[in-house]
Amino acid sequence: MSSTDKKVDNQNIEVDLDHVPSHIAIIMDGNGRWAQKRHLPRVAGHKQGMNTVKTITKAASDLGVKVLTLYAFSTENWKRPKAEVNYIMKLPVSFFNTFVPDLIKNNVRVNVMGYIEELPEGTQKAVNQAIEDTKDCTGMVLNFALNYGSQAEITTAVKSIANQVKMGNLEPEEVTPDTISENLMTHSLAPFENPDVLVRTSGEERLSNFLLWQVAYSELVFVQTHWPDFTADTLKEVIHTFQGRQRRFGGLKETN
Repeated sequence: MSSTDKKVDNQNIEVDLDHVPSHIAIIMDGNGRWAQKRHLPRVAGHKQGMNTVKTITKAASDLGVKVLTLYAFSTENWKRPKAEVNYIMKLPVSFFNTFVPDLIKNNVRVNVMGYIEELPEGTQKAVNQAIEDTKDCTGMVLNFALNYGSQAEITTAVKSIANQVKMGNLEPEEVTPDTISENLMTHSLAPFENPDVLVRTSGEERLSNFLLWQVAYSELVFVQTHWPDFTADTLKEVIHTFQGRQRRFGGLKETN
């Protein structure tokens, strides 16, 4: 089947299935604002946002995405009100209890990166069980950044590299960008550890300490839509935008 034949037409939005980004990373922003706009408690936005995760996971898998990374909870989010944090910490339990069978059916494997050991015991158990239950799936990787912060991740990587040097297993002059990448939490996602496109919802245009090393050459797409309103159609629009970009990685596109 040719590239012309393999296209998805969605309300005049065409997605070329031969050029779908391998790794899409999303900062899921706007749950609280979505709820407040409807005069609902903020936790209602987080609950609806969880349903959106299910929808977008299936849509991304169907489109042929290899890795979908979702920023679920940052190392800075502990500063939020305790009741809200406690509610968010319970979401993985209900999420995986209801969604793991669908993940297995869709051949999606769960991966979680972040400082998992600092999470409540029940959250850790749910996360580890989901990873175990889906370990044999060979399709898309659903990668959650949970209790994750990029500056902390890079600091941890530097400490690891410094220890390798201290132990005599690595010379300082041998340290390269690849060395750093190999010590980051995304290394297990290779060869798709770096996102092709980074999406942020809800109109905010900042990275918020997310994958700072990995997105060096990612295409950035900012959408006004709050995360609970993000749909499979929105995802196709993001991919369509990505496919209209020229990725030169610091070089120049050759012309005849």
